[in-house]
Amino acid sequence: MAAESVPFGFSPCPNDTYAFHAMQHGRVDTGGYHFVSHIDDVESLNHAARRGTYKLSKLSFHAYLHLAGRYTLLDAGSALGFGCGPLVVARSALADLEGARIAIPGEMTTAYLLFRLWNRADTDIRMARFDEILEGVAGGRFDAGLIIHEGRFVYPRFGLEKIVDLGEWWEAETGLPIPLGCIAMRVDGGDYDRVRVSEFTRIIRASVRHALDNPEDSRGFVRAHAREMDDDVVRRHIGLYVNDFTLDLGETGRRAIQTLEEMARCRGILEPA
Repeated sequence: MAAESVPFGFSPCPNDTYAFHAMQHGRVDTGGYHFVSHIDDVESLNHAARRGTYKLSKLSFHAYLHLAGRYTLLDAGSALGFGCGPLVVARSALADLEGARIAIPGEMTTAYLLFRLWNRADTDIRMARFDEILEGVAGGRFDAGLIIHEGRFVYPRFGLEKIVDLGEWWEAETGLPIPLGCIAMRVDGGDYDRVRVSEFTRIIRASVRHALDNPEDSRGFVRAHAREMDDDVVRRHIGLYVNDFTLDLGETGRRAIQTLEEMARCRGILEPA
């Protein structure tokens, strides 16, 4: 019997390629499923999810909260943690952000949701790919930028200063890990979904566990998608975003997601429940 193909969208960031390498390359039991990878930046995946493009996908938690009726959150594969939040950076300290041109990596990113929760100024929001923001701020196209992923490790190389660490802000407000991204399954209905939520969670958890136990196994796959990141940035990136919450959200992880949702509804960013 041929393996069942499952389209799986995830990002080229080292934490994703590291975590999902094993299930893509036969290192763990995939239970007769063949996961067909579609690698793209997370905001593109967020918009693809609106169209229902992939059965399984990495999503920003912000996007997931908007799409929760159409997608089921899996307990494995998420990016949550402490000290790993997005940053707002600029060429020099700004007295305030009123009227400032702020580059963001996408309207459906969790970074932008956090920025909206934190910021009270009337800003001029500009869309940019996450990997174009640092150069855009350094070159003067933007007054400030909201940076994610490896940007938090390399922004000083661009001569930029940190305005705020939204992870630190979140932790001070809530005492909880910051929920950034998740793996969600498109809901098609019936027994197909009920069975696969459990099966896909098991497979993803096994893939993450394999990565943690065999960190060098995925090195070639990670480096192939890491663009110009040096080895130290790749290592720090993985260490920050792949952790116990990636194996299992647990009670604390789910409470963090619930808190993010409640705050977003309170601010009118999400519709009232």
